[in-house]
Amino acid sequence: MGALSDHIIGRLMDAGVRAIFGMPGGGGNLDLIEAAGRAGLPFVLTATETGGALAAIAQAEVTGRPGACLTTLGPGAASVANGVACALLDRAPIVVFTDSHASASAGAFEHQQLDQQALFHPITKWTGRLSPECAARTIDEALAALLDLPPGPVHVECPEDSGLGERDSGLEIRERLRPERGGGAKPGVAGPPSESSWGWGPTSTEKSKPAAVETLISRVRRPLLIVGLGARRPEDAAAIRAFLERRGVPAMVTYKAKGVVPDDHACFGGVFTNARIEESIVAASDLIIGVGLDPVELLPRPWKYDQPVVYVGRWRVADRHVPFAAQQVVDIPAGVSEMDACLQACEWDLDVVRAQVAKGRRAIDVRAEGMTAQQVVRIAAERLAHRTRVTVDAGAHMFPATMLWPVREPNQLLISNGLSTMGFALPAAIGAALADRDRPVVALTGDGGLLMCAAELLTAVREKLRIITIVFSDASLSLIEIKQQRRRYRPAGVGLGAVNWPALAESFGAAAFVAENESGLARAIEEAMMSAGPALIEAKIDRSNYARTLEAVRG
Repeated sequence: MGALSDHIIGRLMDAGVRAIFGMPGGGGNLDLIEAAGRAGLPFVLTATETGGALAAIAQAEVTGRPGACLTTLGPGAASVANGVACALLDRAPIVVFTDSHASASAGAFEHQQLDQQALFHPITKWTGRLSPECAARTIDEALAALLDLPPGPVHVECPEDSGLGERDSGLEIRERLRPERGGGAKPGVAGPPSESSWGWGPTSTEKSKPAAVETLISRVRRPLLIVGLGARRPEDAAAIRAFLERRGVPAMVTYKAKGVVPDDHACFGGVFTNARIEESIVAASDLIIGVGLDPVELLPRPWKYDQPVVYVGRWRVADRHVPFAAQQVVDIPAGVSEMDACLQACEWDLDVVRAQVAKGRRAIDVRAEGMTAQQVVRIAAERLAHRTRVTVDAGAHMFPATMLWPVREPNQLLISNGLSTMGFALPAAIGAALADRDRPVVALTGDGGLLMCAAELLTAVREKLRIITIVFSDASLSLIEIKQQRRRYRPAGVGLGAVNWPALAESFGAAAFVAENESGLARAIEEAMMSAGPALIEAKIDRSNYARTLEAVRG
């Protein structure tokens, strides 16, 4: 009989985990790292615990399988909380292992002592603690919760005396479940993923189809699809595209659903965030159908549309923000097929929709004396979008990035939307690049966001990853500065100061370039693409147009 740590690593690999990210401590996670090495599961050291969690999130989204990370106790557990919260609100399935003091010493020591289960309880779907008496059952419960819907994180606390490193300990460990086509889960045990991405969906007892959904769809002539993060599997995208093309119905996408309907698709209706820029298209519809639309993605603004809204997706969502008239919990291809059977002839003019999308893109193309974020996105996208994946950080550059960077497949653009955390783009690029080494990744980040995770450049160098980080360098927390301006406040606490980004990147061993204008940026991109490993481009930005850009997008 092997060690408990071997059993845990085997279960993770059966679930599809491709790597474990994080920063080790001196407790049980050393046993996990050792067992992972024996099994051939890579452990990737990140510069921060949060970076490890964000990399695990990105890998989960790219592979369609769970991600994993680990930390030490106390400060490590506290530090990873931002990444775990991101996984919760961005609906990403990751398992988080944290060390802890031995169970026998509980309450005896104050040093680095936190109630870690209480810390993680509000930001995970499940949290538990290993013990020799019930370790296998705890792992079963953790993976069952991990594979349940909606996707999200689970936390496993690993005390020093949990038996992770013991071999032939007498623990009764169930045989590993191995993926089989059409396999199911034993009662109380996490089942293997199916062949489809994520591999999870409602069972026949969970499926519900309120008559109201069928009734509403059958009465309308201008239905509008809004596709959200719950509809990103390849089979979801295929079913949605076929429906749109057959019916001539337009569809908008949320940030995380970009690529489900490609930007150049005849039925593409733009990006939906609950902001002003998309109002004209939404207002022209007589029914909104949220396919996989989770309100966690939308701006926290009152819902202003009067037409009915229905939901079709694999898990039930909250209806406090979006007033869903009915929800159909169903596997999305089946739900789309049922929707198609109910729908009458549609009256949309897709040429008018495309004209509105083009008008929106022109509206954010706000000029300035120097090089703008819009110009950086356009130039980079022209040269890189067709052969790379892109990750986008929170910040003012996010508006042109999400609207102007063309995406043709789900999860080709990765972004934190539910939590919208800064410092996401570079760690996410690491997770994505490790999942697919043949495909370069472009990380679009502001200088404020990059300062939060700049040491992850060393992680990218160490792993020899083809990542091009483009930092929109304007020496300010520009989005916060705009909000200060709107309140007629002085700019306080938003100036970052000068950073020599090329010198910093080169100190880690990355290639580095500076671009002050469009031609310089084009040259820098070509040189960066020739680099065998990671490269950084500092794009010096004129931020004077950010306020007008924000006004055009959000009002």
